[in-house]
Amino acid sequence: MNWNVAQAKQHLSEVIREAAREPQLIYNRNRPVAAVIAAEELADYRAWKEQRAKPQTLFDAFAELRRLAAGDPDPIPDPDRSTMRPNAFVEMLEEEYPSNATR
Repeated sequence: MNWNVAQAKQHLSEVIREAAREPQLIYNRNRPVAAVIAAEELADYRAWKEQRAKPQTLFDAFAELRRLAAGDPDPIPDPDRSTMRPNAFVEMLEEEYPSNATR
């Protein structure tokens, strides 16, 4: 839920209670100025931010990709080519050179 600063002050206990379910955004003049989140989410955010602050080598990037793809034999499947539009260039060549189309 979204709160303006005055509402958040008046209903602080409700803001905190609701933050356990989902982040509560606080606005000042229609601009977001703060968010109240659950403590577990804050711990996750801090860990993510710390990891992101470290310089990442190419080795680390590939290790992360391997970790994400673990257990999935094809993490990036090929698109279904049967639903793709026809290749206009191939059709033009087949029209101009019909003898090559039968080979």
